[in-house]
Amino acid sequence: MTRGMHNTAPAIRDRWRNWLFDQALPLWSRAGFDSARTLFHERLDWQGRPIRLDALRLMVQARQIATYCRAAIDGVYDAGAQALDCLDRVETLFHRADSQPGWVFSIGTDNRPANTKRDLYAHAFILFAYGWAIRYADRPKDREMARCIADEIDLIFTADNGGYLDAIPDEGRQRSQNPHMHLLEAYLVVFEATRDSFYLDKAQKLVELARAHLIDARSGLLLEFFAPDWSPLAPRGANQVQAGHLFEWSWLLRDFGRLAGVTQNGSDAEAGWRNLTALHLFRAGFAHGCDPERGVVLDSMSDTHTVLEHSARIWAQTELLRLLYTPGLTDKADQATHYASAFMDIFAPSHLEGGWIDHIDAQGSALVDYMPASSLYHIYGAGREIIGHKPVA
Repeated sequence: MTRGMHNTAPAIRDRWRNWLFDQALPLWSRAGFDSARTLFHERLDWQGRPIRLDALRLMVQARQIATYCRAAIDGVYDAGAQALDCLDRVETLFHRADSQPGWVFSIGTDNRPANTKRDLYAHAFILFAYGWAIRYADRPKDREMARCIADEIDLIFTADNGGYLDAIPDEGRQRSQNPHMHLLEAYLVVFEATRDSFYLDKAQKLVELARAHLIDARSGLLLEFFAPDWSPLAPRGANQVQAGHLFEWSWLLRDFGRLAGVTQNGSDAEAGWRNLTALHLFRAGFAHGCDPERGVVLDSMSDTHTVLEHSARIWAQTELLRLLYTPGLTDKADQATHYASAFMDIFAPSHLEGGWIDHIDAQGSALVDYMPASSLYHIYGAGREIIGHKPVA
């Protein structure tokens, strides 16, 4: 532990606690909630006022529902009933709203479907929301809907050569790792809520997909995009890698191991691969995808470790922080405090009173003029680790 850490670490934990519990969560459940529609707003302006949009996306509603159920479970902010009311409203407005299986992508101001495409990423998050609703209230109808969503995902998106299509209609040009990652996350949450091995088996298949295709054998890095046959979309050196997603997969591989151990799922060799891969992804992202002087995670690099974008999104910061504050994973206690403090200074300045800057350029200037609700899901996941655990000495 570096000199002064005993004084610095508690101070940053208190700063995060006060900001997240006393400002951010209240802001987005009050100003960020449209009580007339029983739906969350997607954006607030810098003064914390709702920005009205022509359409609201399923993904954003699902993320907010999950976050407030989780905060209620943790006992830090009691808006769980509001989240359940929103979930019931979302089911009415989005599920089979065009009389077809699955969930429409977005609805308009008249509450009718605005975009009826079926999006795997959005389906992953509505399943994730039901998982946290089950953890919070355990309503039988939520268990039934979670299974319905899983079955509809298989029906709508299953690809002939493994994994899933990104969306329907499918343009047939590429596959993406990102929706698969969030589907893995959702299956793990629902498994932990229900202890139904059906969901753990689904998660196992996605871990196998990552090992077979998503993690590049040459570089050991998780690639973002693939051709329809699961080959890398670009030549070596030109494939995009996002450090934030390296950190997310590192977390999820460890989380799968934690939950799989409950049922003794898999072999010792598989567990060894997961642990080594989780550590490698973390180390690669931290060594090559961050700006240590500023204390930020950069937007992207190549599969040969060349930084492609020096800009930085807020979500990637939170995925690193979640790992830095995980006991037993790293020995970077000083870096944990450095990055947690930089987050507050850069992305959550005090004048926004619970709001945040979602995207900055290489010089630290904002690239957006609003606060997106979708970031809260990432922020809460990191915040509970920072507040609940001391960095590893």
